Amino acid sequence: MTRCISFKYLLLLLSASLAAGLGLSAISGRVDMTHTEILDLAVKLSSGTGQIISSFLQGDSPELWQELTAKESVFLWIRMPRCIMAVLVGAGLAVSGAVYQALFRNPLVSPDILGVSAGCTFGAALGLMLPIDNFGTVHLLSFSFGIIAVLLSAGLAKAIAVKPVIVLVLAGMVVLSFFNALLMVIKYFADPYNQLPGIIFWVMGSLTRVTWGNTLFMAPFALAGLFTFIILSYRLNILSLGDIQARSLGLNPVLFRRLLITMSSFMVAVSVSTCGQIAWIGLIIPHMARTLAGPAHERMLPVTALLGALFLLLTDTAARSLFTSEIPVGIITALTGAPVFAFLLYKNRGTGWM
Repeated sequence: MTRCISFKYLLLLLSASLAAGLGLSAISGRVDMTHTEILDLAVKLSSGTGQIISSFLQGDSPELWQELTAKESVFLWIRMPRCIMAVLVGAGLAVSGAVYQALFRNPLVSPDILGVSAGCTFGAALGLMLPIDNFGTVHLLSFSFGIIAVLLSAGLAKAIAVKPVIVLVLAGMVVLSFFNALLMVIKYFADPYNQLPGIIFWVMGSLTRVTWGNTLFMAPFALAGLFTFIILSYRLNILSLGDIQARSLGLNPVLFRRLLITMSSFMVAVSVSTCGQIAWIGLIIPHMARTLAGPAHERMLPVTALLGALFLLLTDTAARSLFTSEIPVGIITALTGAPVFAFLLYKNRGTGWM
């Protein structure tokens, strides 16, 4: 009973911290906004809700948009979708990492183990090389090659068909190396003045180009994936015991593993195709959640989602607020993730955690 109450308090604390992080992120950045200005904007939008809805139904731009100040436009069209995207991507990558670690029974597994991130990055680099001005095509190519990378890993593992879980990891490493090699080819032939900087910036990971369209596209994948994982958390506990134990308990490990890997891969592909590679979240956040909530996935997954969302939200806020010019958020996550992971290794020494 005490453990259940402490878990409820943990969820409450993390939820409150995430709400506070959203408030901090909303007022931070190159354009400072006070809470009073945000409340005034909320009142203005709520009073003009009817006008906004009718304008959208008629296919016009609401006149209210023209009455917004520069600060209000930045907050509404740039900062808000970026904050929401940080929450969705952080939660999605963290939970995907926890699912991969459970399925492969390896605490060092991260969401890019099957080559998803490498495929997405190659697709984005290829899109940036093509003579196109539509950035949506870059997102589409990135997402498509991420899914292709997963299919290649699964196909290679099925062709070998010896100890499927181990072979799947090895096949993922092969596909990962293959797409990284293709990415180096793209970098070599890219224009060093126009194309190469964009490719390198994409590899570092950033939420700079996030729009409401990206956010609304990402939200169904992230929410559906999180809901599915939490619903299947008990089965994930069984799968983490191994195939023999899962079959003895009446569970089809192959079916559920395919379902969970598919959902995780889609979440990672959508995240990376939108924001680029953001490292360490899928590796360290599940370990932090496991330390706080225990190994049971029905408790660990909600904590992982909240921690991942909070972590990426705060690091993105730091990336656009602490320096004179914005830096890619992937740099901040790498600089903070490595020492945090080292601390977790030290704290859990001798406990059989690894």
